[in-house]
Amino acid sequence: MEELFVNNVEWAEKVKKDNPDFFRGLSEEHAPEYLWIGCSDSRVPANEIIGLMPGELFVHRNVANLVVHSDLNCLSVIQLAVENLKVKHVIVCGHYGCGGVTASVSNQKLGGLIDNWLLSVKDVEYLHRASIDYSGQEKKTINQVCELNVIEQAVNVSMTSVVLDAWNRGQELVIHGWIYNMADGLLKNLGVNISNVEEMRSQYNSAIESSNRRYSGS
Repeated sequence: MEELFVNNVEWAEKVKKDNPDFFRGLSEEHAPEYLWIGCSDSRVPANEIIGLMPGELFVHRNVANLVVHSDLNCLSVIQLAVENLKVKHVIVCGHYGCGGVTASVSNQKLGGLIDNWLLSVKDVEYLHRASIDYSGQEKKTINQVCELNVIEQAVNVSMTSVVLDAWNRGQELVIHGWIYNMADGLLKNLGVNISNVEEMRSQYNSAIESSNRRYSGS
């Protein structure tokens, strides 16, 4: 554990060398423009993969980047980000090969609470069962469900009372659905960019259709 403190000192010294006023400014103001809702996977470091410094990204992470309407933790983060910090963008970001999605698609029993948590992924899979390709390699099926899961969670964010209230009062706020590929370090926009309630359905349908085309080969 001592090594982590050594790493911390080295990091802080490097930051101060590059920008002597960085920590003073960081301690005086918290005004990120983005809320990131991502997976807890340690291989998907939110700030780093989009090149943002501490203070520029408000982050919530959980297994399989789920937005469950009974999850008070996630809902509280969304409320704080939207109503207090006035973020302009909420990004739901999943990743290919997600362990939670893999467990759901493969019907793995991990044991305990996590199996209950991942029922939300199973719901996504069941909703789209007619269009999911189960005939090929399991990896392809898992990645398709990863995309579908991101799209569903982005819409779940859009349907929260916090976001609907923000749009009703004219607040500038866009909900996005992205996915990250650990194999090359690149992000993909899944076509979900919802800025008001009226375009929610069209954005959702378009994103689902695009994802299905990618995996159907048509």
